[in-house]
Amino acid sequence: GNHFLEVQRVDEIFDEEAAEAFGLHEGQITLMIHSGSRGLGHQVCDETLHRLSRRFERYGPDYAALPDRQLACAPLSSPEGKTYLGAMQAAANFAWANRQVMTGLAVEALADTLGLSRDRLGARLLYDVCHNIAKIEEHRFAGTSRRVLVHRKGATRAFGPNDPRVPEPYRSIGQPVMIPGDMGRYSYVLAGNAGAMEGTFGSSCHGAGRVLSRTAARKKAKGRRIDLEMKKAGIEVRSKGYRTLAEEMSEAYKDVADVVDVIDGAGVSRKVARLVPLGVIKG
Repeated sequence: GNHFLEVQRVDEIFDEEAAEAFGLHEGQITLMIHSGSRGLGHQVCDETLHRLSRRFERYGPDYAALPDRQLACAPLSSPEGKTYLGAMQAAANFAWANRQVMTGLAVEALADTLGLSRDRLGARLLYDVCHNIAKIEEHRFAGTSRRVLVHRKGATRAFGPNDPRVPEPYRSIGQPVMIPGDMGRYSYVLAGNAGAMEGTFGSSCHGAGRVLSRTAARKKAKGRRIDLEMKKAGIEVRSKGYRTLAEEMSEAYKDVADVVDVIDGAGVSRKVARLVPLGVIKG
């Protein structure tokens, strides 16, 4: 699917102060990984939907009148709600550990390829953030501060400057926000803005989003060699099968530059750097 590991180059800096705080500069080589809890997260979701689909009517008409089974829900204080929240948090912990392992292996492979020690390579983690998760947070709205459960589906955190939940090295700048594009064009690093705290519960989109379904993308790619097209563009790509490349070709996605301009213009997050792919592994 759209999970990936990319070797990228910093192509352009938009905010020098934020880029310096994030340790980014033009021409720098970076690694970006998009992955999560995989089968474990899917199993948690599947089992919870099965359990709730038989029982959520008991919580009242608002719970029983859902238009789609996948929207099944339960009060957070209920046994089902507590069970799901704990299982989801466990899956999120697994996803975090999974990314740490992949990051370590990727850095090791890069160091070996370049003939450098890991210390000489000097790689460091900029940020690790999750999406498709619900988190209990404190937010201000309607003039008061309230403890709420923020559901981020297809979204990620984008906390603004001076928020105590942002790590101290980035606190004056705002939280790093990664918005991947597609394997043939570019991705962006942004910084969270105060506008996100006021208008989106500290949230931003987490990617460009598709314009073609996987089926439509495969039809459009029929008879083409996406791998050779990428190679001609100076991008090495690896995947388990050609079907994945067809589904993930650039034309299947919106131009992330347009998406990022909307996010930046709305004051949710501001552009810091643009990254272009050099090598891509699609999962």
